[in-house]
Amino acid sequence: MTLQIIVVLIMLVFMLAALIADKMRPGLILFSVLVVFLCVGIITPKEMLEGFSNKGMITVALLFLVSEGVRQSGALARFIKKILPQKKVSVFKAQLSMLPSIAFISAFLNNTPVVVIFAPIIKRWAKAVHLPSTKFLIPLSYVTILGGMCTLIGTSTNLVVHGMLIDAGYEGLSMFELSWVGVPITVAGIIYLLLCSKKLLPEERADDSLTEDEDGEQAENLHPVEVILGSRFPGINKTLKRFDFKRHYGVEVKEIKRNGSPIKGDINDIHLAEGDTLVVMADDSFIAAWGDSSVFILIANGKDAYDGKHKKKGFVLALLLFMIIGATVGELPLIKQLFPEVKLDMFFFAAVTTIIMAWTKVFPPLKYTKFISWDILITIACAFGISKAMTNSGLADAIAAIIIDVSHSHGPYVLLAMLFIITNVFTELITNNAAAALAFPLAISLSHQLGVSPMPFIIVVCIAASSSFSTPIGYQTNLIVQGIGNYKFMDFVRVGLPLNFLAFIISVLLVPLIWPF
Repeated sequence: MTLQIIVVLIMLVFMLAALIADKMRPGLILFSVLVVFLCVGIITPKEMLEGFSNKGMITVALLFLVSEGVRQSGALARFIKKILPQKKVSVFKAQLSMLPSIAFISAFLNNTPVVVIFAPIIKRWAKAVHLPSTKFLIPLSYVTILGGMCTLIGTSTNLVVHGMLIDAGYEGLSMFELSWVGVPITVAGIIYLLLCSKKLLPEERADDSLTEDEDGEQAENLHPVEVILGSRFPGINKTLKRFDFKRHYGVEVKEIKRNGSPIKGDINDIHLAEGDTLVVMADDSFIAAWGDSSVFILIANGKDAYDGKHKKKGFVLALLLFMIIGATVGELPLIKQLFPEVKLDMFFFAAVTTIIMAWTKVFPPLKYTKFISWDILITIACAFGISKAMTNSGLADAIAAIIIDVSHSHGPYVLLAMLFIITNVFTELITNNAAAALAFPLAISLSHQLGVSPMPFIIVVCIAASSSFSTPIGYQTNLIVQGIGNYKFMDFVRVGLPLNFLAFIISVLLVPLIWPF
């Protein structure tokens, strides 16, 4: 084992521990590791910065803005209201009417805004028809993840792997290439949720903080509002004693909920963390001032954040179709021959769509930077450098050789299964993009050492990195519904673990049939 392999291995262990401890933002953790690799000569400055100019990473940034345009148009809020039953039905029938449609939407839009808009509406609807919202919010998060597996733009993870493939000298993924395995997993996942989630998910948990009437506050037009803290919230890791919430936002914190449960004792001594749900007493001016702010992932007060009356929903949906159809048609051989000098790919059409949305003020062009999750972009950019360091040092080849030895020459199917498990464990503990960065070089090394096509291994990395169902910390949408639905950690384990297993079985059996070794 060389010195470079030892250094990379130690730093990756440090990176995993830091990501799990959640003391720093993921982007800064990965960037810190890259700086160490640069200092010891494992990667060059050019290799360190390549991810920051990668087309896949920039496409993710553009799609944040496209998703924001769709969100602010009100089209998503109108859509979910259309598909929700207007009278009381069974949980099964209600899920049947909404889950497939939500999965379809999430195949083309960023998962987070879909859940941010849908979750409060579904919670209010469930209360109105006297059904427990807990039977719908975790399934909401899960079907957005499942839908994201089906297309190139469904999740940032697919675009990250796509960019790494191109950097490695391969063709990359087409718009609907992942649909061959993503759609069967999504269909199976929806069937599983329809049949089992009612029994596995908890009943409604009482939320006294949203009904209490303290000191005549309701008479002053104040009402309870739930806010979920985002990564940009300036009071992260500070107590309410140190961070004056009322001075910053004009409202008083009544309760802090974490992991689905209210925190007992003096809340002023609690260190605030990303994903915490705070219950505050506020009037409508708070929503108007902070509804668009990136410091809060979600604000729920019983009203719609976007009514969309001032936006042209039809125009926005036409732009979305233009982007999707254009990127799909642009991959056809005939189009490539007709336009050899212009690559009409997803990046091209996402860029055009974003600029049209900005020019027509679908999203506020003066505030466009606030709609981009910069830490996710930095994480993605650094992921390319992490992957390069694993390759340059020889660590990827060494781990691949160990995996092959452990399998005792049982063939590529066993290795495919092992790669899925390794990637899936990473994505449940850390971020999906960091998991893809660690697994991608292993996939390439395994295929090279076996002398087979890398595509089955690459596709498995995409699916396994997105299959974050068993914990609320692996995927932001899980964290959002945990806060608004008062779920416990074990609720995700109980419902999500069989879904992980389902994705594993379908992937290992189906992928080699579609992408032969």
